[in-house]
Amino acid sequence: MLRYLYADQLHQHRDLARSMFQDRADQFKTRLGWDVTVDENGEERDQYDVLNPLYVIWENADGGHGGSMRFLPTTGPVMVNDIFGHLTGGAPICSPLIWECTRFCLSRDADSRVAAALMLGGGEIMTGFGIRHFAGVFDARMVRIYKAIGSSPEILGSEGEGRDRISVGLWEFTEEARNKVATRADIPLDLSRLWFTRAFGSAGQHRFAQTA
Repeated sequence: MLRYLYADQLHQHRDLARSMFQDRADQFKTRLGWDVTVDENGEERDQYDVLNPLYVIWENADGGHGGSMRFLPTTGPVMVNDIFGHLTGGAPICSPLIWECTRFCLSRDADSRVAAALMLGGGEIMTGFGIRHFAGVFDARMVRIYKAIGSSPEILGSEGEGRDRISVGLWEFTEEARNKVATRADIPLDLSRLWFTRAFGSAGQHRFAQTA
């Protein structure tokens, strides 16, 4: 199932949170060789995890982490501006209608449908919170994954070649994309909406200040 948890709620789901951060270390440090910080417990975190971001997490039947993404509004500190702003010409992406999506992570044994389930969760956030776009940084390997899921971004800027290519992209979530992603995830749309409503209520209340 999909869970929507702010960072300050993770203590209520300790095993799920621990396995998420450990899977992040496994994916980004061990498998991809990124320059990320892993603590003595084998968990990967960065400076954006302390900003009380919203996480969308696929929880396996055993309560463990299957996959996750992290969301923050671009009206505050975000990776696309702080670290990769040069890829968009130096003009910051800053709007209450645009949130950043980062740390797309899948566990080693994740079912092939988990990636699509996470995208569906992102779509629920977009619809429920009145967000128009997600911004994010991604590497070359993700291009194929996004295309297979049916949710490819508009590329705003890139650097590097081949497998080392890094891009900043902008996603929207049309009804057509929502249907494609739900089919790929094998999740009925009414069930997807139910998981979101259980977390936020029918109005989709979130905690981030809506400032320009």
